[in-house]
Amino acid sequence: MPPRTKAKHPLNHQPEAVTWARERSGLSKTALADAVGVRPSLITEIEKGTRNAGPPLLKRIADALNCPVVFLERKRDAVPQSDPECAA
Repeated sequence: MPPRTKAKHPLNHQPEAVTWARERSGLSKTALADAVGVRPSLITEIEKGTRNAGPPLLKRIADALNCPVVFLERKRDAVPQSDPECAA
């Protein structure tokens, strides 16, 4: 199967945050994959943004990296308020 090259959107995670947290923890992609129970190629694709890390997998990654899930989650755009009275 050819590697994925296009990013999947919307992602559940922030690829750069996963990479940063992994590097900060001192783990290689292979070590993280072993700790999470997936193949190293999946970690690579998650960090590139070409594969999505769903909520259960994202929780396992966060646990392995000893960081809160919210740190790895995709940052969503604020929803504009429909009521002008609520807008500040």
